[in-house]
Amino acid sequence: MLQPLAHTRILSLALNLPGPAALLRCRRMGADCTKLEPPAPAGHASADPMALYSPGAYAALHEGIRVLQAHLKTTEGQAALQAELERADVLLTSFRPSALAKLGLGWEALHARYPRLSLVRIVGTAGARAEEPGHDLTYLADAGLVTGTAMPPTLYADMAGALMASEAVLQAQLARAATGLGQCVEIALADAAAWLAQPRGWGLTVAAGDVGGAHAGYRVYACADGRVAVAALEPHFAARLCEAAGLPPAADPRAAATHAAIAAFLRGHSRAALDALAQERDIPLHTLASD
Repeated sequence: MLQPLAHTRILSLALNLPGPAALLRCRRMGADCTKLEPPAPAGHASADPMALYSPGAYAALHEGIRVLQAHLKTTEGQAALQAELERADVLLTSFRPSALAKLGLGWEALHARYPRLSLVRIVGTAGARAEEPGHDLTYLADAGLVTGTAMPPTLYADMAGALMASEAVLQAQLARAATGLGQCVEIALADAAAWLAQPRGWGLTVAAGDVGGAHAGYRVYACADGRVAVAALEPHFAARLCEAAGLPPAADPRAAATHAAIAAFLRGHSRAALDALAQERDIPLHTLASD
C-alpha cells in the first residue's frame, strides 16, 4: 500500500467516530498518529464515548494509535497539548468553533504560534450553523436520505466525513509543501451527507430512477430461499438476465411485464442456483439470506 503520509505527525483531539476513523485512515497511509483524550472516568480505560458504548469499535479505530490523556483546562493539560503541537504537522479536531477558541486553538491563534501546523476541523454543519448540535441521523435527514421510520443501516455521514477529513489531511500537506505554511480545512458532516445524497437529487435513486427500482435489472428480489440483489444495469447484462428468464434479450427493462417475468424467474430458483447462473452467464448479482 502507498504511504503518502509517511513522516507526517498527526495529533487528534477528536472523539466519537468521524475523527478517530479519519485518524485510522491516516495511520494506514503511513502517518505517525497520536490522540489526546480527556482523563478516563473511574473504572474506565477511556473517556471517549465510543469506548463506553462500543468497546470493540473503539479498539478497532485505535489500532496502532498512540493514545494520551490530559485535562486541557488545566495548566498540566495545556503543557501536554503544547508539547504535542510542537512536534505535530496536522491537528485534527471535532469541537465546535467556540470550544476550540476557549482552548486557544482557534485558527488565527494556532497559526500565529505554529505557522507550519495545519488544522483539519470536523464540524457538524459549515459556516454560521457550525455551533448547532447534531449527529449522523440529523445530517442524513437534512440531506433527504432518511425515508419512512427505518433507521439507516450504517453511519453514512460520519464515515463519509472521515474520508473527507483524511483527504483534507492530504490536501493540507500538499499545500504546505508548496507554500511552507500550514492550512486550515473545515470538514462538515452535513456536507458529507449532501455529497452522498447527490445521486438522489439527480433522480437516479428515486423510485422512477433506473437505480431506484424502475429498471428490472437493478433491484432486490425474493428467491426460493432468500433474496438476490441484481445489478444487470448495462444493456449487455440486462440482455443476459432477460434471456435467462425466458424473455427476448431486447425486452424493455422498465416494462411491468419484464419486472413480473424476472421476479417470477428468480422466485423459482435457489440461492445456489442463482450463484451458479451468475458465474455461467456473467450476470452481476449477489444472493442474500432472508431478512
